[in-house]
Amino acid sequence: MKAIWKNTVIAESDDTVVVEGNHYFPEESVNEDYLVDSDKTTTCSWKGVANYYHVVVDGETNEDAAWYYANPKSTAKGIRGYIAFWKGIQVVR
Repeated sequence: MKAIWKNTVIAESDDTVVVEGNHYFPEESVNEDYLVDSDKTTTCSWKGVANYYHVVVDGETNEDAAWYYANPKSTAKGIRGYIAFWKGIQVVR
């Protein structure tokens, strides 16, 4: 699987975890050069608190377009160390 925005591969892995239709990529498969920390957080009743990254490619910012669970609840422990994408970032084979 690949996560692509602005014709740029942000992440690539054969080892994604699919939760609620979203592919979560292992942290080591994500090019962190394109990620900038965001202050945004949200809470999921069964996964816990999500933290976000802005995705930046060629000077353009896609705000809060990636998220992860630094300390997921035990019911979602399988996505610890994984990052997911949305907001126009294509996830394709």
